Amino acid sequence: MALLDKLDTPFFREVGEITRFTGRFFREVTKPKQEWEEFVNQSYHIGYKTFTLVGITAFIMGLVLTIQSRPTLVEFGADALLPSMVSVSLVREIAPVITALICAGKIGSGIGAELGSMRVTEQIDAMEVSGTNPFKYLVVTRVLASTVMVPILSSLAIAISLYGGYLGANLKGDVSWSLYWYQAYKALIYGDFVPAMVKTIFFGFAIGIVGCYKGYNSQKGTEGVGRSATTAVIVASLLVFILDLIAVQVADVLGLT
Repeated sequence: MALLDKLDTPFFREVGEITRFTGRFFREVTKPKQEWEEFVNQSYHIGYKTFTLVGITAFIMGLVLTIQSRPTLVEFGADALLPSMVSVSLVREIAPVITALICAGKIGSGIGAELGSMRVTEQIDAMEVSGTNPFKYLVVTRVLASTVMVPILSSLAIAISLYGGYLGANLKGDVSWSLYWYQAYKALIYGDFVPAMVKTIFFGFAIGIVGCYKGYNSQKGTEGVGRSATTAVIVASLLVFILDLIAVQVADVLGLT
């Protein structure tokens, strides 16, 4: 009993509730009659409307990384390795994680605030009374959309950041278009792409689950809506780092690094 009392803390209760919420998602997603129209609508809002922010950030990220790395490589006479270093860094780690953090801030807070407002204004309760399954319509569609769109956004971010790296390499140097891309792709192997893409799927799922959980279980009042949006961003960002750490360790064990 003493051990159970110690485990009965807000943190462990929250973990238990999120686990139960995730289990309910898997039960609902396997049931027939999916809300595909709402899924497409959420994919548009989550993916297309986030692309501009992700694209600008990715371009600046590749540009800055190249500019900052060049002086060190030049000092050691290894400036020819700049495209290779930039491509490996962006594909393996930087672009997927930064994209996930941007999505955690924009998508996580947006879902949390939207569902929180619907909970506070009793729209979710009205859907339950009318016979509609609000969990399948609101939660399943958003989680699936974020799971699908975050990897796509990450792939686009990698491409845009590599182009930013090309421009950065030519600010104080002279690297031809064909040579830059040849060296960038030559440095990449199968083990660079697969872990990066697989972990973005988990990033998207975690962002969607956390945002939906916080919003769906929002407390009454406008303060509760704000708290749901804020905590969704914090928890989703933390989960991104935790999942990234796990992915790196798994890839290392499997020999993909």
